[in-house]
Order: sequence, then C-alpha cells, then structure tokens
Amino acid sequence: MPSKSKIAFVTIGQTPRADLVPEMIAEMTIGLPENGMEYQEFGVLDGLSTEDLDAMRARDGEHSFATRLANGEEIVSSKALTEEKLNLLLHKIDSEGFDIIVLLCTGTRIDPLKNTLVVEAQRIVDSTVEALAASARKLGVIVPLERQITDFEERHVLPGNPRMVSASPYAGDDMGERAKQLEGCDLIVMHCMGYSAAMHEAVRKSVDAPVLLSRRLVAGVVRQML
Repeated sequence: MPSKSKIAFVTIGQTPRADLVPEMIAEMTIGLPENGMEYQEFGVLDGLSTEDLDAMRARDGEHSFATRLANGEEIVSSKALTEEKLNLLLHKIDSEGFDIIVLLCTGTRIDPLKNTLVVEAQRIVDSTVEALAASARKLGVIVPLERQITDFEERHVLPGNPRMVSASPYAGDDMGERAKQLEGCDLIVMHCMGYSAAMHEAVRKSVDAPVLLSRRLVAGVVRQML
C-alpha cells in the first residue's frame, strides 16, 4: 500500500455520510501517521431528483434496503434497483485510481472489479456472524427493517434459530428498548453499517451480552490494510 492510501467510501444512500464515515475513519486511523490517507465519498442516490428517489423506493413485498439521505431522512429502497445502480457506480470508481473501495452496506451483491480491491461489509460481517454463531447458544441479530428479517433468514442457515429484532438507525427507534427483546442471547450482532457507537452503547446497557457493531468490524479490517 502506498504511503498515503486513497480510499473510496461508497454508500447505497446519499453523501456525505456524516453519521458514519468520520466515526469509521477515527477507528481506522488509530496509531497511524497523521494525513496517512485521503478519501472520497460516493452515493448511489446522489444527485437524484425527488421523482427519481420515489422511483427507487421499495414496493410492498420487495427486498429492500434502509439507508440515509443527505438531509438525514431514511429511505427504504428497492434492493434490485439499488444493486443495479451500485454496480454501475462501482465500475466508474474502479477507473479513478483508488487503492481501496469500502462498501458501506451489509446486504449487497456486487460484480467483480478489474482494478480496485473492494472491502465488502456484507462478506466481512456475515463471515464473522457465521463463525461466532457456531458456538453461540443463542444468537441475537438486529436489522433495520422488519421486512429484512425474512431476507436475513433466507440468506443464512445458522444453528439455534437466531432471535431477530428490527430497529432502524435512521428513524429514531429506541435501540435499548428494542434490544430488550434479545435478553438471554449470549451474542448480539448489529447487522447494519448505519448503527453507531452510541447505538451500540445503548444496546450494551440494555442487554447483558457481547455486542458486535458492523462498522467497527469493517473499520478494523481496513485499518490492517493501511
């Protein structure tokens, strides 16, 4: 890796992700030289009109993502439409000379790129969950939307029937209150990059169990690469 790493952060929502990227950078750069990296943010929904955004919204029964607009509002977007635009965006970024692309979503499927290493939050978090679930007596998982619980269960075959609960990081849901439904679990995973350190702390105070935060898992991997 060059002395100054050039990183692209890619969100399925809009930039800037003031709720996410600064916190990740703080985690990634602990102990590293000052000014050892530069970064740029890209968003799948950047520059879209109100009408275009409405066209991206998930319909009833459709697989979906919960993400954040630049004004802080939540949008529930169609998974299929989002992934289509995401892949187009990634192929554009692939030719712009970045060392690493960090994909800020834990539910996407992407096409391989030719030039740039992609850190897929999806694979990092899912692999960690599957590894730890093998020895967990009861796994608890927090996802943003109720409709995503079925998606998660379709994507994972985990022992012990994990206990699932939904709590949106963008809609003002009470994380601590929702997490109380996971009392008795011996491991909890906050399975969305939108969950913050403050939300993690609220869950920790509510439930007596270790809690994994997706953005910290991903930031830890990137840090080893800088």
